[in-house]
Amino acid sequence: MSFIRAKHNLIFKLFIVLFCSFLFALMLPNKEIKGHRVDFFTLFWVHEDLIAEQDILIQKSVEELKQERKQLQKESSLFFEINTTEKEQKLTVFELLKKSNLNKYQKLKPLLDSIYRRGVIESIDDSIINKSIFINNSEYSESSNYKDFFTIKSAADFLNKNLFSNKSNQDYLSFIAITHYLNPSQGELYLKSKIEQISIYKYIIKQSQVIVKKGELLTNSKRLLINEYFSFMNQINEVSIFKFTFKWSLMFILSIVLLFFLAFFRKSIFGQNKQVAFLYLLMVCSFFVTYIFNKYGLMIYAIPFALAPIVVRIFFDSRTALFTHLMIVLLCSFFVADKLEFFLLQLITGIGTLFSIADMRKRQQLLNSSALVFVFYVLIFVSYQLGFGTQQTVTKITSYVPFAISSMLVLLAYPLIYFTEKLFGFISDFKLLELCDLNQPLLRMLSKDVPGTFQHSLQVANLAEEAIYYIGGNSLLVRTGAMYHDIGKLQNPNFYSENQANGFSPHQEIDPVESAQIIINHVIIGIELAKKYRLPEQIVDFIRTHHGTTSVEYFLDISKKNGQDLNSEVYKFKYPGPIPFSKETAVLMIADAVEAASRSLKSHDAKTISKLVDSIIEYKIVKNQFINSDITFKDITTIKKIFKKRLMNIFHVRTEYPS
Repeated sequence: MSFIRAKHNLIFKLFIVLFCSFLFALMLPNKEIKGHRVDFFTLFWVHEDLIAEQDILIQKSVEELKQERKQLQKESSLFFEINTTEKEQKLTVFELLKKSNLNKYQKLKPLLDSIYRRGVIESIDDSIINKSIFINNSEYSESSNYKDFFTIKSAADFLNKNLFSNKSNQDYLSFIAITHYLNPSQGELYLKSKIEQISIYKYIIKQSQVIVKKGELLTNSKRLLINEYFSFMNQINEVSIFKFTFKWSLMFILSIVLLFFLAFFRKSIFGQNKQVAFLYLLMVCSFFVTYIFNKYGLMIYAIPFALAPIVVRIFFDSRTALFTHLMIVLLCSFFVADKLEFFLLQLITGIGTLFSIADMRKRQQLLNSSALVFVFYVLIFVSYQLGFGTQQTVTKITSYVPFAISSMLVLLAYPLIYFTEKLFGFISDFKLLELCDLNQPLLRMLSKDVPGTFQHSLQVANLAEEAIYYIGGNSLLVRTGAMYHDIGKLQNPNFYSENQANGFSPHQEIDPVESAQIIINHVIIGIELAKKYRLPEQIVDFIRTHHGTTSVEYFLDISKKNGQDLNSEVYKFKYPGPIPFSKETAVLMIADAVEAASRSLKSHDAKTISKLVDSIIEYKIVKNQFINSDITFKDITTIKKIFKKRLMNIFHVRTEYPS
């Protein structure tokens, strides 16, 4: 148990790697991807010939079979039987007309012959009138068209039209008889036989059959066949503990590489579990989205992979962003057929994107990044296809649709940055720029109520920002921290020298111990104000550490001169700390002390300023204030030079030249 408590941070990180690699192994394709499902925008098959690995019978879905039955019912043929019994009876009666009304007989005879020559068919509903029909003779069925026959109504109209009679044609109807009768039972039998012949298989693919060739123009039916093939292949679950174990081990190796990178080259990130968890969460999300796109046949190249390095760069550094992007591309490459093209497109585009956000200070840079992503995609895609791939795809506008979608989705970085700040407590350059706005409530109060402290904070910000610029670090972070480091002086402002007028100090009227407590409390009050106004923890850290664990030497010396026994009360003159733990907080500590002390100099010349800077930094080193920060002696030498030069410019000190 003691070992676990001692190594709980490392164990937590290893658990993250194990868990993430297990998820990756679960979502990995069962087999090597040799292509993927296509969509409307895919005009050509750009991969190698797709050859069936085995005999495949792709069944139709229940809904497809149901629709096919409905279609057969809709298109089923009608069967009619010929029956001339009624016709012969009526014609017998008609022959009697020859004797009683020869004139009428002679007019009707050719017309009736025309009607019966075509035939008189039984009337049916208009909804089925366009169906194909079959006429059953004694030996065979003959295909015909319903409109080729007369109905009782059309026959009557025909007689009325040709006789030019205004009289009722009811007496003519007595000679018209139906000769073709609908036979529903035979139609039902025919439909039943057709339904029984419906195949339950949509496609029958033989092993080694070429489904689609490289460069082949895709039709809708070919796209459907390709998609059905991959859907079937993805449904084949090869449950093998042996195979899954090695898939997991491969994913574990790829996952832990990022952890090694952080441990060797980014110790500050490695030491923060929250930051490590964020990087792995980003990898999992990218992998999961790619898995979903592959599963449902969506355009994988439409995924904004360039979004990952942008988001990581916003909160960390360019090298961490690039390495994380590299690992994401490696993991997601298992879902694409042409891995080389995928590597080139995503990796080079990610690198190019990092160039555009090397110094992220403006929102417009995200828009520029989006445009740059599209340019890189197009250049690499065209070059690769003309050199190694299918040249026809270059001329088709639809080939660039996934790249356009991916580029536009890069703009999701802005809301994603906001949610990441809220969820993980990170701080972006955008947030820092907002906090530096002088209209922020705390800065507004500082400039209005304690202008002396406000001017001091501005000078400290300028000093610290320039030093960090040269030694390396987040200059915007240190500037923002400097602006807020003394907000605790909003309470009891007259107790601080920069706010005292006419040379009067309230400390003259109180005990040195009480004075020291008031001075020290500005750190505690500053932290409370920062919490109240919801400043990020990264800014609060500057308030906590800008005096470290040093003592209020001025009042400590007064107490000693007054002969007070301080053996048991020396702690009352000491700041609570902690000491600085980064370059930024260490530089702010120096800048704050140097700027404040420089105001008390009686003469501002090169010698006194140089001596002041050297003595203050030496004091901080002796008091072990920098042992937890990653600042070097080389950095300190650079800081000294910058601070001396800057203070000389502030106080207009003329450079001394040798005589």
